[in-house]
Amino acid sequence: MREFIYNSWNSVMDSDVNPLRHIPDMQVRHMVMQVLAFMWSSVFAILIVNNMTAFMYSAIGHVILVSAIVITVATFKVAETNPGAFKFRKGYHSHGRNRSYTIYRDKAGVVHKVYLPPNDPGGEHE
Repeated sequence: MREFIYNSWNSVMDSDVNPLRHIPDMQVRHMVMQVLAFMWSSVFAILIVNNMTAFMYSAIGHVILVSAIVITVATFKVAETNPGAFKFRKGYHSHGRNRSYTIYRDKAGVVHKVYLPPNDPGGEHE
């Protein structure tokens, strides 16, 4: 029973298993899934309550759900095909310390550029 439910879910919701797998562009697949989710949310809202407020909540919920699923799958695919995309620069510092100077304001609010020593590693909490 568990496998049947899993396979049934994937046959509809997984764009790599359902007939949308034939569309090569993942963004187009996502758009088609959003349109289908919008259609089904309107059908359920009309059948359940016959109320436009229910449709609004159902449509928003479906858009959020499908978007979250697609973003997660896309992130997993990027991690699988291009793991270097998640590599951050070594020695990362906050924006104010990533160059050779930082910006400060005096008591009057006047902005001053303060140059840092050349070997200063920076950091967020000096």
